[in-house]
Amino acid sequence: MAGGSYEIVLAPGVLRQAGEELALGRRALVVTDEGVPPEYAGQVAARCKRAVCLTVAQGEESKSFDTLQLLLKTMLDAGFTRGDCVVAVGGGVVGDLSAFAASIYMRGIDFYNIPTTLLSQVDSSIGGKTAVNFHGVKNVVGSFFQPKKVLIDPDTLRTLSPRQLHAGLAEAIKMAATRDAELFALLEESRDLEADLPEIIRRSLCIKRDVVEQDPTEKGLRKVLNFGHTLGHAIEGFHQGTLYHGECVALGMLPLCSAGAGERLKRVLEKYELPTRVEQSGEELLPYILHDKKMGAEKVTAILVDEIGSFRFAELTPAELMEYWERRI
Repeated sequence: MAGGSYEIVLAPGVLRQAGEELALGRRALVVTDEGVPPEYAGQVAARCKRAVCLTVAQGEESKSFDTLQLLLKTMLDAGFTRGDCVVAVGGGVVGDLSAFAASIYMRGIDFYNIPTTLLSQVDSSIGGKTAVNFHGVKNVVGSFFQPKKVLIDPDTLRTLSPRQLHAGLAEAIKMAATRDAELFALLEESRDLEADLPEIIRRSLCIKRDVVEQDPTEKGLRKVLNFGHTLGHAIEGFHQGTLYHGECVALGMLPLCSAGAGERLKRVLEKYELPTRVEQSGEELLPYILHDKKMGAEKVTAILVDEIGSFRFAELTPAELMEYWERRI
């Protein structure tokens, strides 16, 4: 990938092997949040030569300049140098925030990601996007900065609530709908989600790796990973944290499907107890669309799915995108 290749280790129990898998014989800032079982970060810290542990508040509010400054000040006060590292242990918020801090501290120090939610394991843990939110706009300030290594331990998913797990599954559904009909069929037909999760994670990571290797800085193909996100981020902004990110992505995908693909997608979302309808009008969502970082030249690149497993790009004005929203399934 851009910024250098790195290893992604997907294995049950790999969290306990962090000392062997990561170069922790130095100062390491271990960042987690209040919603992550503390023993996860504790296992990593115990294997560091000198760990500085920081627990931030759970939720999107932590993706802020205030929290970013806290990470930077913690490293500065502890005497971190360019030879030290940051380790994220948690979900997408912790990963995005920690990676951004690592990318700008002394112009960049090593970053390791240990995602502990399904959403982060199938999507945000790889690809090098880092960000914080700013003035109510999601992920509008950030950088592209690749991790040195990613450890994915499916065992950490056992502590998630069903709602959190299913919200994370929305990102796998997104990738299957646009790029992998066989993965979509697996999600449709699965009778034991826990048993199928390692394969779902693996296939999702393969899709994202393939896309990011071809387009590391989102100039073209990588935009496919935004399927459901333009509308989803608008819904997320409107609801101010009452809906999970994955739930908003689920809602954002449906309007951009053909009738046939949309019916299949709707059935899968319902199977995993993901929402398929909210009552917001296009007029209510439009202000959030206009502030989306993906807007360019008064248009946004929308991803349309006519048939499961394939996609096409369409340049739409905000008004045209709202027409899709108003006629949603």
